[in-house]
Amino acid sequence: MTPGWELVIGLEVHCELKTATKLFCGCPNLFGDEPNSNVCPVCLGLPGSLPVLNQRAVELAMAVGTALNCEIRPSTFHRKNYFYPDQAKDYQISQYDEPLNANGYLDLPDGSSVRVERAHMEEDTGKTTHAGGSGRIHGADYSLVDYNRSGVPLVEIVSAPDIRSSLQAREYVAELRAVLVASGASDGKMEEGSMRVDANVSVRRSPEDPFGTRCEIKNLNSVRSVGRAIEYEAERQIRLIESGERVVQQTRHWDEDAGRTEALRSKEEAYDYRYFLEPDLVPLVPDAEWIRAVAESMGPMPAARRRQLVDLVVTTGEAPEARADQVATVVDLGLDHLVLAAVAAGVAPSLALARTANEAAADAEAAGRLDPDSYVALLSMEGSGQLTATQAKAVLVELLAAGGGDPAAVAKARGFEVMSEDSLVTAVADVVAANPDEWARFCAGDAAARKKLRGFFTGQIMQATKGKADGRAVSAELDRLAG
Repeated sequence: MTPGWELVIGLEVHCELKTATKLFCGCPNLFGDEPNSNVCPVCLGLPGSLPVLNQRAVELAMAVGTALNCEIRPSTFHRKNYFYPDQAKDYQISQYDEPLNANGYLDLPDGSSVRVERAHMEEDTGKTTHAGGSGRIHGADYSLVDYNRSGVPLVEIVSAPDIRSSLQAREYVAELRAVLVASGASDGKMEEGSMRVDANVSVRRSPEDPFGTRCEIKNLNSVRSVGRAIEYEAERQIRLIESGERVVQQTRHWDEDAGRTEALRSKEEAYDYRYFLEPDLVPLVPDAEWIRAVAESMGPMPAARRRQLVDLVVTTGEAPEARADQVATVVDLGLDHLVLAAVAAGVAPSLALARTANEAAADAEAAGRLDPDSYVALLSMEGSGQLTATQAKAVLVELLAAGGGDPAAVAKARGFEVMSEDSLVTAVADVVAANPDEWARFCAGDAAARKKLRGFFTGQIMQATKGKADGRAVSAELDRLAG
């Protein structure tokens, strides 16, 4: 940010719900099918068709509200009127002044909290493809509309304008995505459009000034794009104001390749949509028992799961900050159950976290399918010294490919065995003798110099022993020889 300015951001996140069918009809809710193959008179808005509310969509929407600490309230559906070809009936059924979820908040890993004003239900629109030219409607040769997505259930999550940096915006989107996946409401696949972000951006001179004129950046489909688009738009607005011009409230498009926002249209207000109550749907009034049942069906959210892993680190006397990145990676990928299973079986938390956050996380999809018993058995072998770290990593590759198996059998088939103490001592002595200058610096060096040279010697010894040496034993032997 240019010095002397404050950035004000509010985010609107559209999340497709993971239901079998659409919000008001029985058409399949599937991604990637042949265009216009999952449509019917209801989602196309043909005369005489009537919507019927999807109960499972309501339950998932309530799960989102619960996960975001919202009040779950009686709500109504409205018609949001506008003309655009992605909505065949020229209106969208949405919730307006009485949303299902309101007054919530989301705590971020950095300790900040962002208020959630509402998380309301609505139907998604179709997908328009502009052929020719730049791929935008201006200059296109023609446009194609796929209505498969039209009528898919959505929850739109509207934050308060509490976000003050592009980094915090990225953290909010990442954490929200993790919450939506953990709640079971969405698959969170931004690349498939399951989750899309609109960013409302404005700038002001100081926190005491009123909010500036905001512009809305539409349909950001990655965490990286959210950060880049906000940074560009903030600087654009600052340049306008500092040159004596004014910011015009408008909707803008983010061009990922060009790295800039471009004007789409003037920003609509609520009155532009001529909202009125949907006459074909009754009010939605979840009772206390239904709300409680939805809450009880949900597992722990990412923040609670991170705290659980951090508590494991604390019990070993290690500073939580030393493992913060590993904890975040494991929870983000949904692999914390592997860590918990290993620790419950007696594996050191540091080993369980490190192996899961690095080697298992490298193939997270396979790790998610991995038999936990096989994983625990492997880490137990490494922790007890039956396998070196290098050998354990090689065995893990085979377990991931097979979805499980007997790590002892895999290790035996590959001829893995730990070197005897005498063989290790000999191997270390040979490498030390072959590198006298490095060894002299190791013996005379401080902790930092020794750390660097320790890596050098360990690598040489691993190469000489074809990975059979145990890294911890090598380190201990180097220290013994150095005195």
